[in-house]
Amino acid sequence: MGKACIFCSIIAGELPSAQVYKDDNMLVIMDKYPINKGHTLVIPTKHHNTLLDMPPAEVGRLYIEVPRIAKAVVDAAGADGFNVGQNNGIAANQIIPHVHVHIIPRFADDSPDGKWPARRVAGEEELEKMAQRVRQRLMALQV
Repeated sequence: MGKACIFCSIIAGELPSAQVYKDDNMLVIMDKYPINKGHTLVIPTKHHNTLLDMPPAEVGRLYIEVPRIAKAVVDAAGADGFNVGQNNGIAANQIIPHVHVHIIPRFADDSPDGKWPARRVAGEEELEKMAQRVRQRLMALQV
């Protein structure tokens, strides 16, 4: 890798993030450029550029957690639904070449024209508050 990976730097604690959860296999953070409030990223801690570069067992380990995290995100955001997205390669609009899964809360009124809501830059305080809400929901699901 010629250029430093932003997600690897976040995983290593070298860059800040609004962290929801971390273990040996994955990191869950709030997206700094959310499509909607509560937009969350599930990132494997081991670097792989695309899903095709990952061993199947690691893909399974990543995706087995997505529904649990999505439930916590939807509850925390008060969403009406959600999208799960995972882009691979520049042509598929993958901006950071490190596998990550988007969990995007959706609201009944967020797309009156049928298009995706516009991304924006979220403030640190907003991200931390939402991360705390998602963490609380995750802890409640584990009880």
